[in-house]
Amino acid sequence: MEKHKYYIVAIDGRAAAGKSMLAERLQREFERSAVVHMDDFFLPPELRTKTRYQEPGGNVHHERFQEEVLTPLREGTLHSYRRFSCHSMSYEREPIVLGDPVLVIVEGAYATSPRFGHFYDLSIFLDVAPAIQKERICNRNGKENWVNFETKWIPMEENYIRHYRVAENCDHIVTTESFTTAGLTDKIVNNIMQLSYQ
Repeated sequence: MEKHKYYIVAIDGRAAAGKSMLAERLQREFERSAVVHMDDFFLPPELRTKTRYQEPGGNVHHERFQEEVLTPLREGTLHSYRRFSCHSMSYEREPIVLGDPVLVIVEGAYATSPRFGHFYDLSIFLDVAPAIQKERICNRNGKENWVNFETKWIPMEENYIRHYRVAENCDHIVTTESFTTAGLTDKIVNNIMQLSYQ
């Protein structure tokens, strides 16, 4: 792996498994940290083609992620990136400003895609049972949106997870049915502190 000035944690996993929650907990633990959300890199309208959606992991704008996140990470110059909003179907005017982090947490489905190479120091896959996943999505997004997840977004994620053996290739696999972040966070914090990056 290429040397860089950051310690990078990648959190991948199934929808509603707790990826954002874990990232937020880690960010609170470390003052000089920043979170990059893969949800900010979903496809703009012009790339949302049938062919693109059929690619494992094609639902994410990996070209832009490479340009705006991975290249600056490798060069030690990551300070901000653009956010694409699926609500407005456009890029937000103001960029996401990351400051001057030492710990960078990349969270979200497709975070450990082989398209990106092994850019992280630690990778985590969060798993969740289908029934609990459905309950969480309905609570978070509304019952009326469940069908869209069930028929479109979850099958895309499952195709990516299966095709690339995503869970098996992560350093840790955590099932989150009775998910509390405390124990897992402590384990990750210990990994980071052993690096003595501060």
